Amino acid sequence: MPTPATPDIRWVDTPAALDAACADLAAAETLALDTEFFRESTFHPVPALVQLTAGEAVYLIDPQALQASSALRELLSEGPLKLLHASSEDLEVLRNWAGVLVAPLVDTQVAQGLLGEDPAMGYQRLVEHWTGETLPKDETRSDWLERPLSEAQCLYAALDVVYLLEVWKQQRARLVDLERLDWLEADCAELLAQAGRNGDADSQWYLRHRQLWRLSPRQIEAYRRLTIWREGEARRRNLPRGWLVNDKLLYAIAEAMPQHRQALAAIEGVKPTLVKREGDTLLALIGEARRADDDDLPESLPSPLAGAFKKRFKALKQVVAAEADALGVAPEVLLRRRDLEAVVAADLQNRPLPLPVGWRGERLAAGLAAVLAERDDT
Repeated sequence: MPTPATPDIRWVDTPAALDAACADLAAAETLALDTEFFRESTFHPVPALVQLTAGEAVYLIDPQALQASSALRELLSEGPLKLLHASSEDLEVLRNWAGVLVAPLVDTQVAQGLLGEDPAMGYQRLVEHWTGETLPKDETRSDWLERPLSEAQCLYAALDVVYLLEVWKQQRARLVDLERLDWLEADCAELLAQAGRNGDADSQWYLRHRQLWRLSPRQIEAYRRLTIWREGEARRRNLPRGWLVNDKLLYAIAEAMPQHRQALAAIEGVKPTLVKREGDTLLALIGEARRADDDDLPESLPSPLAGAFKKRFKALKQVVAAEADALGVAPEVLLRRRDLEAVVAADLQNRPLPLPVGWRGERLAAGLAAVLAERDDT
C-alpha cells in the first residue's frame, strides 16, 4: 500500500476514467474529499479540481475537462460517508458543478471544535496534531486552473485528502469516548441544511451588518432592499459583490436615503461610474423603502452600547463561558456572539427568545432564559 507521502495519484479527465474512479470508490465506507477552485473575479467559484480517496488511490478529477456524471453525483450525494475539512466553500463548489449536496457528511474542522481544540483549526495543523506529519505549504497559492498541473501541485492536492481518513478515525474514537458523536452528526446535518437554504440567503444578507442598530426602521428597509438587489445582480452577472457595490457603500446609501442623483453622488465613496450605471436602480429601491407602510418596516434594533443591552449580554456570556469551560470547548462552539446578541435584542423587544435548540439547547437554553428572567436593570 502506498504511504501518504507517496500516494498513488490518478488523473481523471475522461468520462471513462471518471466511471472507473466512481466504480472503485462506490463500495467504500468512507471517502475523503476536497476541492480546489478560483474565485477572484467571479461570484460563483470556478471549480479547478476535485480530490477523492478511499485510502488507496487518490483520484484528481478535472472539472475543466468533465461534466459531473450520474455515477459521481450518486457517489457524492449518497453512499459512503464523505469527509471534508472546513466544508462550506467546497459544498458550494460541488453544488454548482455537480448539482448535488454532499451527503452524508462529516466536517473534520467541526469535529475538532467539539473535541475542545481550536474550532477554526486549518487542515495542516489538524494533520500535524493527529499524525505528527508536516504538510508542504508551497502550493497554497497555486493557479489550479493551469494545465497541466505540476507534479508538486498534484502531490499537494493529493495530500489534502490522504490524511483525512486517519484523522477522522482518531477524532471519531475520541468523540465516542466523550459521548459527542451525536453532536457532530447534528452539526453536520445543520451545515447541509444551511447549504440547501442558499436560495433564501439574499433576503437575510442585510442582517450580517454589525452597525444595523444605528439605522431607523425605514433605513433598515432600504438597506435590506439594496442588499437583495446586489446579491441577485452579482449572482446573475457572475461578479464579486464588491465589484458591483460593497456592503459598506450600500449601508451609506441607505443611511443617506438620497432622492436624486446629485444626493447619491454626494455620498462618500460613490463614484460617478456607479451613479451612471446603477443610479436609477439604487434610487428606485430607496424610493420603495420611503413609500413602504410603517407596519411593513423592520423593527428598530436596540443599541449594543446601551446599559441594559450590555448587562444582559454580559450575563448571558457568563452562562455560555461556564458551560464551555465545563465541556472543555471554546465558547463560540456553543454559541456565537451574533446569536447571543440576537437573544438580548429579542428580550429587550419583548419578542420570543431565539434560544439554541438541539444539544446546545439542552446545555444552555434553561440557563439563558433563567438569567434573563432574573435580570435587574436598576
